[in-house]
Amino acid sequence: MRFRDRHEAGKHLARQLVSYAGDPKVWVLALPRGGVPVAFEVAQALAVPLDICVVRKLGVPGQPELAMGAIAAGEVRILNVALIQELGISEATIEAITQRELQELDRRERLYRGDRPPPHLEGQVVILIDDGLATGATMRAAIAVVQSAHPQRLVVAVPVAASAVCQELREQVDEVICTLIPPSLQAIGLWYDDFSQTSDAEVQRLLSLAMAYRQPLSPP
Repeated sequence: MRFRDRHEAGKHLARQLVSYAGDPKVWVLALPRGGVPVAFEVAQALAVPLDICVVRKLGVPGQPELAMGAIAAGEVRILNVALIQELGISEATIEAITQRELQELDRRERLYRGDRPPPHLEGQVVILIDDGLATGATMRAAIAVVQSAHPQRLVVAVPVAASAVCQELREQVDEVICTLIPPSLQAIGLWYDDFSQTSDAEVQRLLSLAMAYRQPLSPP
C-alpha cells in the first residue's frame, strides 16, 4: 500500500479516528509543514477544529533528515543521547544547531499563527498528527508540549510509521493510531507517490480554510 499524497493519507487516517467525530472536546493539532495536509483532511472528516504544534527537528550535521533531537515552544528540547554519543556530536554543535532551529521555529510560529492565541487544551482530547514517524523525535517534542497543557486524552495519529517508534510512543500517550506499519520503513517518502515539500503558503491556506469552515453561519 502507498498513499497518492498527504491528502489521501489523511482521508485514510480519518477512517480510523471516526470514534472522535463531532466531539466538542476534540482538537486536531498538526506538525507543520508536512503534517498539515494530513491533519486538514482528518479535521474536516471529523468536523473538529484544526490548529498547529510547531516543532523543529535537530538534524545530524551532514545528514539533516536524520534527527538527533527536536525542539518545540516553551523551551522543550528532546535529544537522542544514544545517537549523539554514537556519532560523537559535540555539545557546541548541538547548541549551534538548536539556536538555528529556534529561529526557524519562531519564524513559523509567527507566520502560521500571527496574533491568534494557541488553543486552550486543558481537559481536551488532542489528536497530534504528522505525515509519518521515522525516529519519532519531533513527535516526542510535540507530545511534551501538549502534555504540559494537561489534556484529558492525547492521541498520536499518523499514516505511516516505524514499528519500534509506535511501540515507544504507546508508553507516552493514551493511544497511537497508524494506518501503515511496514516491516522496513527506510524513509517516510517511499510510502507516498507525491511527497513534495509542503510550502508555507499551503500551510497558511489550509489553516485559513479550516478556520473558515468552523465559522458559524451568518443569520439570515
